[in-house]
Amino acid sequence: MAGSSCFSLSLRRALCAAALALLLGPSAATAERPTILIFGDSLSTAYGFDRDEAWPVLLEARLDEADRPHRVANVSRSGETTSGGTRRLPDALEEHEPEIVLLQLGGNDGLRGQPPERIRSNLQQMIEQARAVDSRVLLIGIRIPPNYGRTYTEQFAAIYPELADEQDVPVIPFLLEGVWDRDGMMQDDGVHPTAKAQPEIAETVWETLREMLDGPS
Repeated sequence: MAGSSCFSLSLRRALCAAALALLLGPSAATAERPTILIFGDSLSTAYGFDRDEAWPVLLEARLDEADRPHRVANVSRSGETTSGGTRRLPDALEEHEPEIVLLQLGGNDGLRGQPPERIRSNLQQMIEQARAVDSRVLLIGIRIPPNYGRTYTEQFAAIYPELADEQDVPVIPFLLEGVWDRDGMMQDDGVHPTAKAQPEIAETVWETLREMLDGPS
């Protein structure tokens, strides 16, 4: 009788363990998928249109179409600056443990006339934060209107390619290349792209990201 009770208890435990494994299986599989972290500002947050139309969502669909195992975690925040990013990125890295970070910040700094050297320093700090946890970085640049004069505008635009060369990271010098000067692609503020522009932005990012995924880690 005692042996029968022990067997029944063991069987119940085995069945419970199997049921728990089935329940946790999909979640565990999701957790094991390599993550691409998008860390940006309103240019990456579906500003002015539905979230499902935004380039980060389209990028994840592109990854699926290419049979890539990666998932996209978009923690971009409207109004984010590089200073705020240096404070917020470590927690995002700890939470998501990304394989690759798409670093898309600096535009709000430029619109506020922040010193280019400060913007560059903050971006460099975030690259170092990502590398410290073995995440690779794709630096994504932006351009700003010439509100502060030609010299400032040129200095700002140079931040991204120069920093990428110095830090040996891939770069997209201008996220909105090919869309910013076309009808229907920009919102009335002249800063944010429309929903219509999102597929082309996603393709711009995908072209460089694909090279990272295909190349050496």
